[in-house]
Amino acid sequence: MIWSMGAGFIPVPIADLFAVSAIQLDMIRQMCKLYEVDFQQTQGKALITALTGSGLARLGARAVKFIPGVGSILGGVTMAVLSGASTFALGEVFKKHFETGGTFLDFDPQRLKNYYNEKFEKGKQVAEDMRKNKKMSQNQQKLHLPSTN
Repeated sequence: MIWSMGAGFIPVPIADLFAVSAIQLDMIRQMCKLYEVDFQQTQGKALITALTGSGLARLGARAVKFIPGVGSILGGVTMAVLSGASTFALGEVFKKHFETGGTFLDFDPQRLKNYYNEKFEKGKQVAEDMRKNKKMSQNQQKLHLPSTN
């Protein structure tokens, strides 16, 4: 989730989508190893696209990145949270599916779409909390740094 949030800050609008997708695909590959499920890269990409809606819903936030300066910052913050939430939700969906003995062969994105959406909403809150905690931690570090004067 942290890696996906970081990739959401990539200032190039399409590059962030590719980076987040690669991170999510790698997460699923690692989960397949953990649950001893045969990983199929092409199938994994298709399932990610089916569940996440191929990123079309996130294009509005991505478009903000085209505004010089402030657009990169606002778009980055928004994309970081959405990317983290999407990765959180995908992880939860695949975890549930694999824990019940599922494989790539019997994965039904339509059946799991509502569960993904539910976990995406929860993931937005988790990602936002992580972002706030990091910001607060950075502010605390700034306050405790010794003076260089």
